[in-house]
Amino acid sequence: MTDSEKPTLLVVDGHSLAFRAFFALPVENFTTKDGQHTNAVYGFLSMFVNLLKNEKPTHLAVAFDLSRKSFRTEEYAEYKGTRAETPKEFSGQIPLLQEALGAMNITVLTKENFEADDILATLAGQGAAEGYNVLVVSGDRDSIQLVNDDVTLLYPSVQGVSQLKRYDPATVQERYGVPPHQYPEIAALVGETSDNLPGVPKVGEKTAVKWLNLYGSLDEVLAKADEIKGVVGNNLREHIEDVRRNRRLNRLVTDVELDVTPADLAVQPIDAQAVRDVFARLEFRTLLPRVFEATGTDGAEDQGHVEVTIPAPKQVSAADAVTWLNAQADVPVGVTVTVQDGLPARLGFANASDVLELDWTDDAELRAWLASDAPKTLHDAKPQVKAVRRAGGDLAGLVFDTNLAGWLVRPAYPDKTLADLVDRYLDERLPVADPSQLVPETEGATPGQLSWFTLRAAAAIREAMPEGLVSVLENIELPTLSALADMELAGVAVSHEKLSGFSAELGARAEGVAQEAYASIDREVNLGSPKQLQEVLFEQLELPKTRKTKTGYSTDAAALADLQESNPHPFLDLLSQHREATKLRQIIESLDVAIKPDHRIHTTYVQTGSQTGRLSSTDPNLQNIPVRTEESRRIRAAFEVGEGYETLLTADYSQIEMRIMAHLSEDPGLIEAFRTGEDLHRYVGAHVFGVTPDEVTAAMRTKVKAMSYGLVYGLSAFGLSKQLRIEQSEAKQLMLDYFARFGAVRDYLRESVTKAKVDGYTETIFGRRRPFPDLSSPNRVLRENAERAALNAPIQGSAADIMKIALFHIHRDLRAADMRSRVLLQIHDELVVEVAPGEWDETERIVRERMGDAADLTVPLDVQVGRGANWDEAAH
Repeated sequence: MTDSEKPTLLVVDGHSLAFRAFFALPVENFTTKDGQHTNAVYGFLSMFVNLLKNEKPTHLAVAFDLSRKSFRTEEYAEYKGTRAETPKEFSGQIPLLQEALGAMNITVLTKENFEADDILATLAGQGAAEGYNVLVVSGDRDSIQLVNDDVTLLYPSVQGVSQLKRYDPATVQERYGVPPHQYPEIAALVGETSDNLPGVPKVGEKTAVKWLNLYGSLDEVLAKADEIKGVVGNNLREHIEDVRRNRRLNRLVTDVELDVTPADLAVQPIDAQAVRDVFARLEFRTLLPRVFEATGTDGAEDQGHVEVTIPAPKQVSAADAVTWLNAQADVPVGVTVTVQDGLPARLGFANASDVLELDWTDDAELRAWLASDAPKTLHDAKPQVKAVRRAGGDLAGLVFDTNLAGWLVRPAYPDKTLADLVDRYLDERLPVADPSQLVPETEGATPGQLSWFTLRAAAAIREAMPEGLVSVLENIELPTLSALADMELAGVAVSHEKLSGFSAELGARAEGVAQEAYASIDREVNLGSPKQLQEVLFEQLELPKTRKTKTGYSTDAAALADLQESNPHPFLDLLSQHREATKLRQIIESLDVAIKPDHRIHTTYVQTGSQTGRLSSTDPNLQNIPVRTEESRRIRAAFEVGEGYETLLTADYSQIEMRIMAHLSEDPGLIEAFRTGEDLHRYVGAHVFGVTPDEVTAAMRTKVKAMSYGLVYGLSAFGLSKQLRIEQSEAKQLMLDYFARFGAVRDYLRESVTKAKVDGYTETIFGRRRPFPDLSSPNRVLRENAERAALNAPIQGSAADIMKIALFHIHRDLRAADMRSRVLLQIHDELVVEVAPGEWDETERIVRERMGDAADLTVPLDVQVGRGANWDEAAH
C-alpha cells in the first residue's frame, strides 16, 4: 500500500491548542451578548476547520487533560508547579469547545492520571503499527519524540495556531541536530521551564546536542559524566539525578488503556442541527459555513441562515431612475456607488422591494437628486462620497451609514464588512464573489442588491441602537464623515525636498551612532534584532535580565530605560539613539512616498479605528508624527501652505481632557482654576504642596501635571513612580495629597467605575457608549485593565466628540460663506486650516467660535490659534 492509499489518522491536543488560541486572539473581541468569552473556542475551531480541509483525515480524535494532576505530579509534586493559575475565562471555554466537537461527531478523549499527550502517543503508536499515516497536532514540544517515518507533528508557529509547521524526521534532525527520539534527551539536560523541570546549570541546547552526538545517547552521556571537563561537567555530575528524573517525566506513555482504537475513530457525518445550535449560542455565524464546507455537509452555503429571496436588479435609464427616486418621497433609499480608480462606475438604488441599477452618468437630474437632502442609507459612505465629488457632483442627504452604526454599537469589535452586518443583524448571507478565483463560482451581490441589503441591515441595526447612539450617529459621525471626505480630497502640501534632506541626515546619524555602538562592545551586531541584542545585553555585558517575553527577555524602550538607570552602559544610550533616528527616518520615508503628483499628501481618516471615538489615519499615518520635539518640528515644517493660498492656521484646545474632568467631576477647585484663567498645573501644585502659585517650582509642576493626566488614565502609584522616577511611597503620598485637595475628582472616578460595572458600559457627555464586559471578569488582570480603561473612556471619548463637532461646524461654515479656506488636517486635538488670501480674519473668527462653543461645559473651552507658512511656523 502506498502512502497516498493509507488512511490518515489525525490526533489533536485540545488543551494545548485551545490555550494557544486563547492568548493569540484578544479575549475582549470574542464575547457573546451574555458575557461568555469565546476566543479559545473560536481560535481552536478555526484552526481545526483548516486542518480538516487541508489534511482530509479519515480518522480523527481530540484529547484533553482532565486536570494538572497525573502520575508525573505523583512522582514530582513540583511538575508544572510554576505555571500561573489558568485564567477562568479559558477554563470556562473548554466545556464549550468539547460540546462543539461533540456536535461535529468528533471523538473527545480524556484519561484520569494521564495527560493529553500520552493519549496522542498511544494512538500514534497504534496508528503507525496498523498502517495509518499519522498526524499529531500539539503545541507541546514533548510530542517531537513521536515523530518517525509514519508520524508527522504539526506544531504551531510563533504567529499562533493559524500556522502549523510540519516536523518529519528530517526536519527535526535539521532543527535540533538529533533524531526525534532523542529530543527528550536534550530537554532532560537543558530542562523545561514550562514544566518546571530544572536542567543542568549552564547547559544549553548546543551543549546538550554536542554531548549526545559525541556519546550517542543520554545514557552514555550520564555513564561518561566523569569524562566531561570544566564547570558544565561538574554541574552535570551534581544534577545527574535531575536529568534522570526529567527523562522519566518527559517520556510519553504509549500504552494508555483507551476505550477506542484508531479503527473506531473513523470520521462521521456531523450533526448539522446540533452544530447550528451550539454555534448560535456562541455567536459564531461566519465560522458556521466553514465547518459545513470542510465537513462536506450538503447545502453548506445556506445552513444556519434565514432563506431570503433577493430581488433581481432592474437595469434602468437615468430618466427612469429619477422618476422612481422622486416617487420615494421622504422614505430612505438604499444607495451604493461602486468606485473604480477613484471615480464612480455604477449606481445601485433600492427600497424594500425594488432594486435599480445603471452606469454612472452625468445626467443633471440624477446628479441633482444625489446632491439633494432626499434621505439616503449607505454602507461605508465616505469613499463613495469622495468618488462622486471627484466627478464634480455631490452625495448629500446621508441619514444612515451601516458601517458607522455597527461600530457605534460594538466599538471593541466592529463588523468590518456589509456581509458581517447582514450575517449578525439579519442572520442572512450576503452573496460575495471569491476574490481569489478568476472566474468566481458564486456571483457577488450587484450594486442594487447591496443597496437592498444595506437598507434592511440599517433597519435592524437601528433597532439595536439606544437613542443616545442614534444621536451620536446623526449629529456627530455623519456630519464628520462629509467633512473628512473633503479633507481627504484636498490633502496637504508637503515638501519632498525637506523630507528627503532630513531623511538623509537621519540615515547618516544612525550610521554614526551604530559605529559608536559597535565600538562600545568591540563587535558589529544587528541593532534591529532582538535576539542579537539579548545576547549582547544579557550574555556579553551580563546586564540584569528584564521581563520575560515569548522570545527571551525584553529589549523595548522601557526595559532599556530601566537598565540604563540601574546599570548604565554606553551601548544602551547609543542603542536608544539609533532606534530614535531609525524610527524617525521610517516615519519620514512613509510620508515622502505618500506625496502625490499634486505635491500633496492625501491621508485617509478612519472613523471606526478606535473604541473611544478618536480619529485615526492611514496611508500615511499622520497621528504618529512626534509632538513637541526638535525632530517633530522639522517634520512639521515640511507641511506647507499650498499654491494659491496665503497661510496655514493651526488651532487646538488647551488641556481639554482636564477641562472635561472638571466638568464631569464638578470639582470646585478645578473649576475655579479654569474660570480664573490661571495656569492649571501651577494652581493645582499650589494647593497640593501648600505653597503660593509663585512658589510652585518646575519640578512640582511636572509632578502635578503627571498626576493630573495620569488620573485620567487610571495611573497607579507604582505607574506614577515609574513615570516620574521617584519612590513609590512619594508617589502614593502625592496622590493622597492631591485627592485631599480635589476630593470630587476622586469621588467621580470611583463612581464612574461603579456605574460602569452596573451598566456594563461608559458614556460620554454626548451619549457615545463603550461596553466593558470585563468589568465583571473573575480574572483580576482583565478586570483591573477594564477599570482603568473605564476611567478614561468618558473623558477621552467626550474630547473626541467635541473635536468632531468643532471640525464639521468649521467645515460647514467655510462652505456656507463660499470661502476658499478649508480644513486640511485633524491630528490629536489640533486642526490645520489652509487660508485663502484675504480670508484670515473671517476664518479665525469661525474657528475660534466653533471650537469654543462645541460643548456647553461648566468651564470655558480655551482655543489656541497660530499662523505660519508651514505647520511648524504656525505652531502656538
